[in-house]
Amino acid sequence: MNTTLILVTVLIVAVGLERLAELVVAKRNAAWSFARGGVESGQGHYPVMVVLHTALLVGILVEVWVARPPFLPALGVAMLVLALGSQVLRWWCITTLGPRWNTRVIVVPGLPLVSAGPYRWLSHPNYVAVVVEGFALPLVHSAWRTALLFTLANAALLTVRIRTESAALRAATA
Repeated sequence: MNTTLILVTVLIVAVGLERLAELVVAKRNAAWSFARGGVESGQGHYPVMVVLHTALLVGILVEVWVARPPFLPALGVAMLVLALGSQVLRWWCITTLGPRWNTRVIVVPGLPLVSAGPYRWLSHPNYVAVVVEGFALPLVHSAWRTALLFTLANAALLTVRIRTESAALRAATA
């Protein structure tokens, strides 16, 4: 049994568990937002996002276990650092937004835009984390096909998602 295959599997399972934790936080935060008059936008693209992000994790495991790409230590370590950094940025966004953070686009009318934490520099820093993780996580074990497919599909999805979120925020703060 190849140790790197086991380790990358453990990593992907850990990321999957982290995603489940995000969903718990998102459900709690959705209730908070709806209780304050929150309005949801972009419901149509949400299932696509769930499928795409699930496919990323499954795709990594399938590519690594079936295609058996070589583990390249220099690439693997560099991509692991980027993937872990993306998790730090993601949770910085989650903690900065507090109950306003969600995996869905839910905006409470009348609340000012958040300008603390990473939002001081970027309008959508969580999507930086998503983009970095999307190519870095598969490349931890040279799963370049998954990295490429996810990156292309995610670019299309994020185009819709960011437009939807920006419009919802403009409407809620107008």
